[in-house]
Amino acid sequence: MTGRRVDRVPFIKVFGGTNAIAPHWEAEYPGIGKCIDELLKFEGGYRGWQIAPVNMGLSALPGGEVIREDDGQVVRRHGDGSVTINRKHGDYHTQVIEWPVKTRRDWDRIKAEHMRPDDPARFPADWAEHVRRFKDRDFPLQLTHGGVYGFARRMLGDENLAYAFYDEPAMVHDIMDTYTEMAVAVWEKMTADVQFDLIECWEDMASKNGPLVSPRLFDEFMRPNYQRIAQFASSRGIEIILIDSDGNIEKLTEWMLAAGVTALYPYEVQAGNDVAAMLDKFPALGVISGLDKNAMAAGRDAIDREMERAAKLIAKGRFIPGPDHFVLSDVSFANYRYFMAQLRQVVLTTRPGSA
Repeated sequence: MTGRRVDRVPFIKVFGGTNAIAPHWEAEYPGIGKCIDELLKFEGGYRGWQIAPVNMGLSALPGGEVIREDDGQVVRRHGDGSVTINRKHGDYHTQVIEWPVKTRRDWDRIKAEHMRPDDPARFPADWAEHVRRFKDRDFPLQLTHGGVYGFARRMLGDENLAYAFYDEPAMVHDIMDTYTEMAVAVWEKMTADVQFDLIECWEDMASKNGPLVSPRLFDEFMRPNYQRIAQFASSRGIEIILIDSDGNIEKLTEWMLAAGVTALYPYEVQAGNDVAAMLDKFPALGVISGLDKNAMAAGRDAIDREMERAAKLIAKGRFIPGPDHFVLSDVSFANYRYFMAQLRQVVLTTRPGSA
């Protein structure tokens, strides 16, 4: 991700392994969820890097409640005030039908009650033990940011946020700025105890047609917060600022790099992303994922073609391959296993930056 010479790229789960076991795999191979990472020989934890167990969201939230439940779904009210429908079957499980912030008063209350960076409950009781383990680690370690756009989205929802940029700009500024300042304050405590390798921001701020905000809105509301994140990263020797956003993120890539970001993922293929073009256009860009997950459902010939593409992308440098999101229910475990076995072989035999 930093452009320095390496022997090979890592073989990491990204969107797979124990992160996303399809229910029918477990039914066909009982116990597969407990051994899949070892079976497929993934390296690292979580997505290949690890997250510290510190609460980077709202704190001191009250408990939620089940509003109603049947054989197909559960409707819940959560401690932040949101209401979700969780479907028990299918590939797409969660739908938010009510968001925490409906008025400025809602945000002011949340800010006062649940955004304290000094809330001791943000850190686990055994934080010291985690620090000891992190200091003797063989995996990359992440500082987490809930997203400049992403956190505002979780407060308002995409549609309400789109209106709020124009109707309540001061509130949107306050939501985005307050969250980033809170995150930095918590990071200062974390980095006082242990060195971190990357900062990841969850955004999901694009559709298949491109970013959900205009360049002007990005520059006004978001860029200053990314510059603040980059400033912190530089002060702590953290070289990678990674953005997680679905959709077509080609335009977003240029905006993010200009704001201090260094890497993005997953570059979904069906959304029209051209990873090869992005790596050629932006030599300092790091990319993770970028392989078509739908090849797994199409069969071995499609998988083999995707492996050829993976090797070419690795050879360009600053690219770590993986499926461009979680697999769907139309993928058999046999095809998933073949995809990952072939990808591991590509990873082990392709020299990064050799193109």
